Amino acid sequence: MKLRITAWISLVLVAMFLLWAAGLKNAAAASDETAAITKLENDAVKADLANDKAFYDKYLASDWTGGDSSGEWFNKAAVLKIMEDPKNNKYNSEKIFELKVRMYGDAAVATYKDTYDGMVQGEHRTRTVIGTDTFVKQEGAWKQVASHASAAK
Repeated sequence: MKLRITAWISLVLVAMFLLWAAGLKNAAAASDETAAITKLENDAVKADLANDKAFYDKYLASDWTGGDSSGEWFNKAAVLKIMEDPKNNKYNSEKIFELKVRMYGDAAVATYKDTYDGMVQGEHRTRTVIGTDTFVKQEGAWKQVASHASAAK
């Protein structure tokens, strides 16, 4: 009887260890994915400052939709076309802060504040906005599928 109880306790302890180890592995994977999305968000700021159309062509999903702080909706084709005119689309400065990334399997949501100064579609803008970007892993790569920004208070 004592041997049976010891065997059951050992089995329970092994099961608990395996569950704990699996949890660590999942946490590490989520941490890597969070770091990847954080890098994409920071790289997007660099792309804005460099008017890097290739970055957006690569990382926006083909059916991406974005709403900006002027109250307009854009699709990927429209954003890429706007970027072809660097005289009317040039950022002088930009900084994101309060970035938070939440993972949901093969989806991620990033929220942040963004302060920028520049020409956007020929209009000078100096704003601080709150933003939400949604990413989905497609064919092993993260793609932004939606974005929205509103004026911050």
